[in-house]
Amino acid sequence: MALIAGVDIGNSTTEVAIARIDNSQLEFIASGIDRTTGVKGTKQNIRGIINALTDALRFTSYDIDDIDLILLNEATPVIADIAMETITETIITESTIIGHNPSTPGGIGFGVGKTIYLKDLAAYNGPDAVIPLVDNGYDFAEVAAAINQAIDQGKPVAGAIIQNDDGVLISNRLKYIIPIVDEVRFIEKVPVNMQAAVEVAESGKTVETLSNPFGIATVFNLDSEETKMVVPIARALIGNRSAVVIKTPAGDVRARRIPAGKLQIFGQRHNASIDIEAGSDEIMTSVEKVRPILDVRGEAGTNVGGMTERVRAVMSKLTGQPLEEMTIQDILAVDMFVPREVQGGVAGETALENAVGLAAMVKTNRLPMQQVAEELQKEIGVRVEIEGVEANMAIIGALSTPGTAIPLAIVDMGGGSTDAAIISVSGETYSTHLAGAGDMTTMLIKSELDLDNMDIAEDVKRHPLARVESMFHIRMEDGSVRFYNDPLPAHVYSRVVVLKGETLEPIISHHSMERIRTVRREAKRRVFVRNVLRALRQVAPDGNIRLLDFVVMVGGSALDFEIPEMVTEALAEYKIVAGRANIRGSMGPRNAVATGLVLSYFGHNNRGKA
Repeated sequence: MALIAGVDIGNSTTEVAIARIDNSQLEFIASGIDRTTGVKGTKQNIRGIINALTDALRFTSYDIDDIDLILLNEATPVIADIAMETITETIITESTIIGHNPSTPGGIGFGVGKTIYLKDLAAYNGPDAVIPLVDNGYDFAEVAAAINQAIDQGKPVAGAIIQNDDGVLISNRLKYIIPIVDEVRFIEKVPVNMQAAVEVAESGKTVETLSNPFGIATVFNLDSEETKMVVPIARALIGNRSAVVIKTPAGDVRARRIPAGKLQIFGQRHNASIDIEAGSDEIMTSVEKVRPILDVRGEAGTNVGGMTERVRAVMSKLTGQPLEEMTIQDILAVDMFVPREVQGGVAGETALENAVGLAAMVKTNRLPMQQVAEELQKEIGVRVEIEGVEANMAIIGALSTPGTAIPLAIVDMGGGSTDAAIISVSGETYSTHLAGAGDMTTMLIKSELDLDNMDIAEDVKRHPLARVESMFHIRMEDGSVRFYNDPLPAHVYSRVVVLKGETLEPIISHHSMERIRTVRREAKRRVFVRNVLRALRQVAPDGNIRLLDFVVMVGGSALDFEIPEMVTEALAEYKIVAGRANIRGSMGPRNAVATGLVLSYFGHNNRGKA
């Protein structure tokens, strides 16, 4: 009898399948999973492997010492997703125009006037309209009384700018309705005696004048060149219910441009040079024309040039290979929006800029995985071998799904890469390994929603949304309502939350539930749907996806509550039957590679001896 363990080292998780081989009979007895430690294909993976083995054996009578042989996947000769980074031409507007959008404005309407301190309002006798500036040293009742007195005296008060969150409280006490913008954190930055525009829309509507660059130009009498420079502010205020824009003493608008740069793509037969500004479609068209790729380089002195060089440096350090031998074998480009802080803003305002997110896959040799095997064998005293290429092992594991048969195509959707493989009637296999999968999707969500960290973005990616509408009910993102017998925690009230089982995790963001859902779904489409189609074209006969009949989805991302349906919908256009795998009839889409490693070994050594 021999105890064999297949170990799949993925970008995000390490999975284990353990089988007992006795008298040429194979029986799977355990499975385990743990987070991958370190970057896939490096010695740091060993701790994660041991954890996953321990997890698999905890419900058996065996220990790690009882295992006769551990089989590792050849983490292919590549490592993915180290290079995800946002590349954009950044426009920085200097502090000549500033904008703001609070969540609880007061009043309604549009007002233009010169800024004045509240303490100076009583003594003001000029003909021009004014907008008082109120710091946090004033009580809301004091502010309302001062503005009412000024209005009674015929002073033209066009609006107000408040540091505290008192806009509604002040508005409710005024004799006449004026637009009030509050929560101006850096009110000391607001210049005095300068022209300002304050706009508050009705409930359910959004600002119109200050979200339009030509509207801002009209108010402040800007020329065409200055109007171009206020576009980031106008874009930052689109969709907001309130806004304030103030002209500062500098009197001109200057911009500093940081070039995104060009990508140089080197192939076996052709080369291509493409500007990042051309967008993801043009970049990926160039990638397909040049394929197979030998290397990708970025233009020196630009954002993308620095990125590609950092990738090589990081991977060289991790693998111990010379820097000059590191090459990029695949990239995935995705269009996205990134929030950039508007310089001179009064409350950390941001504007969305067009950008291109890149995932790069670095080619290495077989040596790093061999080093992992040797270190693991030395640490636990069990023989370790590398059994086969990841995609080929995945297809062997996928064939353990009930109802499958050769010929068969699989897509392995993991955390760092998207793989595809096909096995023909004759048993020949063809596979491909492409950059970009779950981790890149998380990055897009984090960037576009401007979330604090990757953990929050990961929750948004993996779980459905809801909005807490009362202490006893929530409204799901599909419009349905869920009621609770006990009151919900106070900290989730009136917030958008992610549903993690029975737990409600609030998302600290000003975005609506609809906006968060749209960003999440579009990020998945741009990464997974695009990459699945790209991968299948590379393995399909003559590159024609329509020649495929069945596609089985495996990998951690195949467990997602949306991605498989999106992929199935996209493949339906090609008359392809697609669905999640159920490895060994019980594992769902997980454990395909680990199972395939064991089955591959058993097929080559069916005498039942390790």
